[in-house]
Amino acid sequence: MVDKMWGKIYCCAIAALLVVTAWAAPHEGHDHGGHAPDHHHHLHHGKDEAHPSHEGSSDACHLLSPHNADFAFSLYKKLAFRPDAQGKNIFFSPVGISMALSLLALGAKGSTHSQIYSSLGYGELKPEQVDEGYEHLLHMLGHSQDTIQLEAGAGVAIRDGFKVVDKFLKDAQHYYSSEAFSVDFSKPEIAEEEINKFIAKKTHDKITSMVKGLDSDTVMMLITYMYFRGQWDKPFDAAQTHKADFKVDKDTTVQVDMMKRSGRYDIYQDRINQTTVMMVPYKGNTSMMIVLPEDGKMKELEEYICRHHIKSWHEKLVRSSVDLFMPKFSISATSKLGDILQEMGITEAFGDKADFSGITEEVKVKVSRVVHQAVLSVDEKGTEAAAATTIEIMPMSLPDTVMLSRPFLVLIVEDSTKSILFMGKITDPTV
Repeated sequence: MVDKMWGKIYCCAIAALLVVTAWAAPHEGHDHGGHAPDHHHHLHHGKDEAHPSHEGSSDACHLLSPHNADFAFSLYKKLAFRPDAQGKNIFFSPVGISMALSLLALGAKGSTHSQIYSSLGYGELKPEQVDEGYEHLLHMLGHSQDTIQLEAGAGVAIRDGFKVVDKFLKDAQHYYSSEAFSVDFSKPEIAEEEINKFIAKKTHDKITSMVKGLDSDTVMMLITYMYFRGQWDKPFDAAQTHKADFKVDKDTTVQVDMMKRSGRYDIYQDRINQTTVMMVPYKGNTSMMIVLPEDGKMKELEEYICRHHIKSWHEKLVRSSVDLFMPKFSISATSKLGDILQEMGITEAFGDKADFSGITEEVKVKVSRVVHQAVLSVDEKGTEAAAATTIEIMPMSLPDTVMLSRPFLVLIVEDSTKSILFMGKITDPTV
């Protein structure tokens, strides 16, 4: 007799927390491929080792970027137009969430798999193209310059005695840099502590208590994480930081620590869309794109913005003298994504027809919860960074002034992989 009890699989990330429930209690007495409880799978090549040659893997990496960008803006709009989103900051890692869902898809079959791929925009791609694309993406991000710290990967926490298909674990390790480890989910508080410790370590203690309220019948948790630490290419002078007003909305004004820097930046004034776009580069291949709509035009911007605007703005940027005023801020945003992903077409994975037989053949499992958490800190030195001193020669022209004293969008983009690592809206820098 099979007990009608639901186990749970979580998929968490500084990206996403994804919970899958199992139709039946896991069979006792099985292990996940003969590994000791403290066994960890490790990256299949070291950071300083040569990357294994994959014909066309670079193409596969870039093959994902337009689809990931489309997914990023679709997800952003779902988050921005929820009734409870008004007046709140939005911040998430699009590539982290796409990666979490692609990791889940490793174990999905049939229409469960095709719905996940379709929602990600991967409908025309083969699984090996997607998986090799992420393998190459993670390699590129992990081998970024010494001037920035960019770490991404995955973890699979498995219930003691729960049998997982070995191919799933091997592919998760190979393509998604995943580490597998055993957890005693029958003791939820201990399991929460162990998984939170894993996430805290991978995010350098920026996210420390993401997993809460675990059920004792959880069978697995999938984790994806991304950590970014960058220094501004041209740091702000802390001596110029001053108190200033920031207009959250027509009825609310808050006081912020406003940084100031005069320098040469790539900027574009989009008169048609009444928006100013500006790139504030970090050292290395990563930049912060700031999108500042005119007062009262944020909703319009959110309705129309897509990857084609980003591409067009990129092409029209002009190097110019700018007086940039940017608030210091540190935000943490947590989003429950289950309903949103179902609206985006991933429905079967959450229902009784879900087919995750590529993860386990022991029990039927389904997704029941998806949570996402991401954190961003910005100050004079950069995003969690050390100071540097530069001297810049300025032309004698009247500078443009970009005053970030009302809500604006921010995208952290990695140029070599054309990836939107993080994206959000700063509505109130003081929250």
